[in-house]
Amino acid sequence: MKKIALFLGLFLSVLVAQGQQKMTPELLWQVKRISVIGLDSQGEQMYYRVSTPNMEENGFDSKYYKIAVTGGKAQEIAKEAIEVADKNISPDGKYKLFDKAVAIEAIHSKDVYKSLEKSDAYIFTDLDNRHWDVWNDGRYSHVFYKEVNADDSEAIDVMPNEPYYSPQRPFGGDEDYIWSPDSKSIYYVSKKLKGKAYATSTNTDIYKYDLATKTTTNITENNKGYDMNPAFSSQGALAWTQMKTDGNESDKNDIVVLENGVEQNLTAQWDGTVRSFTWKKDGKGIYFTAPVDGTIQLFEVNYPGRKRIAPIVKQLSEGPFDVTSIVAELDKKLLVTRSDMNHANEVYSFDLKKKDFQQITQVNTEFYSQIDMPKIEKRYVTTTDNKQMLVWVILPPNFDASKKYPTLLYAQGGPQSPLSQFYSFRWNFSLMASQDYIIVAPNRRGMPGHGVEWNAEISKDWGGQVMDDYLSAIDELAKEPYVDNDRLGAIGASFGGYSVFYLAGIHEKRFKTFISHDGVFDTRTMYGTTEELFFVNNDWGGNYWDTNNTVAQKAYNEFNPINMVSKWDTPILIIQGGKDYRVPIEQGLSAFQAAQLLDIKSKLLYFPDENHWILQPQNAIVWQTEFFKWLKETL
Repeated sequence: MKKIALFLGLFLSVLVAQGQQKMTPELLWQVKRISVIGLDSQGEQMYYRVSTPNMEENGFDSKYYKIAVTGGKAQEIAKEAIEVADKNISPDGKYKLFDKAVAIEAIHSKDVYKSLEKSDAYIFTDLDNRHWDVWNDGRYSHVFYKEVNADDSEAIDVMPNEPYYSPQRPFGGDEDYIWSPDSKSIYYVSKKLKGKAYATSTNTDIYKYDLATKTTTNITENNKGYDMNPAFSSQGALAWTQMKTDGNESDKNDIVVLENGVEQNLTAQWDGTVRSFTWKKDGKGIYFTAPVDGTIQLFEVNYPGRKRIAPIVKQLSEGPFDVTSIVAELDKKLLVTRSDMNHANEVYSFDLKKKDFQQITQVNTEFYSQIDMPKIEKRYVTTTDNKQMLVWVILPPNFDASKKYPTLLYAQGGPQSPLSQFYSFRWNFSLMASQDYIIVAPNRRGMPGHGVEWNAEISKDWGGQVMDDYLSAIDELAKEPYVDNDRLGAIGASFGGYSVFYLAGIHEKRFKTFISHDGVFDTRTMYGTTEELFFVNNDWGGNYWDTNNTVAQKAYNEFNPINMVSKWDTPILIIQGGKDYRVPIEQGLSAFQAAQLLDIKSKLLYFPDENHWILQPQNAIVWQTEFFKWLKETL
């Protein structure tokens, strides 16, 4: 292990000694990661955590800092010195909210057969048996409240004996529960469905629990899709994000406000979808982030209250970057986090009048000053149905247009997630381009940020227009004299991995190599093993055994990559996580077995302890090393 630390240390020493260097996998995993904790009660100091990968320990080291919200020098502090208001303390200061797992059902064999304590089996009679990367063991996360100085054993469960989750699985945290302004009620998010109903629905609601009566009211009962992220304004109005369609996790996401029994959808008439929001301090409007034209930007919408005027959405920021979160509202400024394809998140202040940014934290500034950066270009390509599609093109550092470069078509996952100015520690375009590859990243059909219709057009059409979009992008860029048409590859994960498998059967020898990570290979077995059935029901139109459902049958036949394996003729690297229950293991194993039996040059990279992502630092280095090794061998 010490050799790893020494190796990385020498890498950084060489970097400093030689000046400008290109990004490498080892250097990428020296980039620090910032997490904002919050502001002090005066709104003058910001506290944040910086996590640095520890390759030797295969984990992360964390340090804590505070800095003036106006910028300046950051001061390292002890964790205990953080002075941020605890949102989980009731406004009157009497109670505290927290969550913990509660054993409700006997599912594990040791709980069913008390004398067989060394047994290790799960017994299920319904679905919701696993989610993301964990099996359901009969424990459910629940919200509790207690007097501030009381022991946890005295806490009261707001969902006693209910086999439902709050916070929500798999990614929910304490943002899923809040206090009412009068401290008399708790509002929490939960999908109160069981088994098959849980697996096939997105009907997540916001519940109000009354402390005095210990009764619960579903305040979003009439909406059948997602209701999430509750937040009160300074004037006592409740806002949350809402999707209308049950089962559609990528439906238009709106901001809804409830006040005095009246609901208002503030973004209903706006042709976009909301990512996150925060109330203005005066309660007269909301700031939010949303994808637009291949980026994520700041927006605002006014809250009319009882006035008979329509809400108006305004875009506040613009540029080649992503505003990844809104931290706080300051005096005529917003504190936000921001990234782009060449830079990890840092904290910025955004001047609401001048519409410009000032960088507040400098966590990786010195590091990036030593790195030669790729050039990022924004193109528009005409699709086969005569629409304009944004395509990000990432060119290598010190790009020379007189040379020819191997070029990679990047297929984004989701399939409805934005291909924006994100900074990934796996699919890192800056790193890829720094190995002298050109990256072509199209905002193909299904991407948010180009209107609700464009976003929705991929559902039930996975192998249709979107595949034409991919080929339109790579064919247009292939006309450039600096693109080596004899060295084109296609890469992607999740839906992007599906895209790679599908393109392998239809590409007509365009590509010389493929890389698919956790991709859907066989839509039938995917339907039979994935855990969020609402997703495949919505995107494919239903199950595979209903032969009268022509929409669904298209997904399981014409749009099924396994049915085109006989046309495979190109080297392929297949990567699979053992704990990926979204796109389970049989997808990668089946694809690799098919490629091997066809005598196609192929490799399987299997991570038994990783889920849909690669999270452990040493596994990430293996991933990057094998990724570029494969490209060097086959491209």
